Amino acid sequence: MEGNKRYTVAGTDVEEVKRLNANSGLSYNEVKKILANRMLSQQHKEK
Repeated sequence: MEGNKRYTVAGTDVEEVKRLNANSGLSYNEVKKILANRMLSQQHKEK
């Protein structure tokens, strides 16, 4: 598999970036969605 690595023009290892991203936790959009859902839930409880 070592010979099949893909690199960007700048020399970045594409598969390594994908691996690191998968292990990095929540994305910005995932956090926004969770916070929005919590806010909506709290608003419904207050009514």
